[in-house]
Amino acid sequence: MSLIDNLNWRHAVKAYDPSKKISEEHIAQIVEAARLAPTSSGLQPFKVIVVRNAEIKEKLAKGALNPDCMRDASHVIIFAAWDRYTEERIDKVYDFTTEERGLPKGRFGSYTDKLKSIYLPQPAELNFAHTARQTYIALGLALAQAAELKIDTTPVEGFNNEWVDEVLDLKKHGLKSVSLMYVGYADQEKDWVGSMKKVRVPKEEFVMEF
Repeated sequence: MSLIDNLNWRHAVKAYDPSKKISEEHIAQIVEAARLAPTSSGLQPFKVIVVRNAEIKEKLAKGALNPDCMRDASHVIIFAAWDRYTEERIDKVYDFTTEERGLPKGRFGSYTDKLKSIYLPQPAELNFAHTARQTYIALGLALAQAAELKIDTTPVEGFNNEWVDEVLDLKKHGLKSVSLMYVGYADQEKDWVGSMKKVRVPKEEFVMEF
């Protein structure tokens, strides 16, 4: 199937079958799609956290708007962004890049100096707004990869971020949760939206051309 066919197939699942689990091979493919996502200046300023442990999912469910989805999904994938940019974080990414490409360390020094001059003076809130936006590109690609594998998903922003951060001790890692992705197989009887027509704004209303 084409990407468009896969996107027409998928929907935000409202209920999962807890007896059906996603293979580790497929989870790895979904995470790899997120890892390969483009990010601003190639900094990848976020982490992807995969939760398969039932006890941790149960704790996280206390901060979810749909706790049953959190509990019953095979896996919960969390996109958590850097709380802010730092000189060390920027240098670490570019030192790794030059090493992997066989280039001299500091090869991109003038560019990283420019990045630091832009980001480091900014307040942490503005930094986080930028790093958080990068996660949505990865989320989108992860959703598309899951659809290709015919795995059900639900992208989620409606949750208690502070609770998720506390349960996973994200502050210690300089991270803050942005969005979740439930992954599993739909409960065909309880997933009330599954049998409904997919609805999107018509192209002529959605697209502006000049």
